[in-house]
Amino acid sequence: MSVSWPRLAAGAALLAFSGYALAMGWLYLRQEQLLFQPDVLPADHRFALGDDVHELSLEVPGARLSALHLKLARPKGLVFFLHGNAGSLQNWFVNIDFYRRANYDLFMLDYRGYGKSTGQIDSEAQLRADVRMVWEQVTPQYRGLPRVIYGRSLGTGLAAGLAAEVGPELTVLVSPYSSMQALMREHFPLVPSALLRYPLDTGRAAAQIGRPLLLVHGTQDPLIAPTHSVALRAQVPAARLVYIEGAAHNDVHEFDSYLRLFSETLAAL
Repeated sequence: MSVSWPRLAAGAALLAFSGYALAMGWLYLRQEQLLFQPDVLPADHRFALGDDVHELSLEVPGARLSALHLKLARPKGLVFFLHGNAGSLQNWFVNIDFYRRANYDLFMLDYRGYGKSTGQIDSEAQLRADVRMVWEQVTPQYRGLPRVIYGRSLGTGLAAGLAAEVGPELTVLVSPYSSMQALMREHFPLVPSALLRYPLDTGRAAAQIGRPLLLVHGTQDPLIAPTHSVALRAQVPAARLVYIEGAAHNDVHEFDSYLRLFSETLAAL
């Protein structure tokens, strides 16, 4: 029996293309499973963080968002913190004594599907709308005081977008990406950028902030390279860029150099 090698090669190519097309289709429809990696907490979970930390449940269309709010007696201002793509408030609401010493209230929410928050993330527009709605519910009590929008990792794109809209006294982006598209090209070079439904263009938003912007990046970050902060600095020449020597992606907040930098920055507001 003779073998038609061209026909076999064509069949193999068709199978490979079909597999690639199926993979790309799954990625387009289910990319939330790659981008968002929440830890879910039971509804009766209680945070034991001190009497000055208050647990809140905030209404947004179709969901209730869980939040924690460190409220001091006479705070100097507020840090509105947007966390990264994994975990929940249980592991993100840390360094509380730092904020107490700095005399800044700290507010942090869990996105839909994270921690005790209900619902699920369906789009970038929905995610941004949730963040803006929560900001508008929380910040009126801080009129006349410094308001700091702080984003970490995934939260940097959201923080830059919110800051461009509301103009806080300071925006802090720690371990930021210049855009999700740029980050995807580095980690998934074979995936067409047109499939990305969460572009999260941090650079474009940051260029519209028009207020003080601090960029902080660990020099040993293997997930979001420091070149992303360099790209952001190029888009926003007035921004300040500080490297935390030896820090990776998840441990920046543990370094004394970072704590000194952030403490001095808050004190100067």
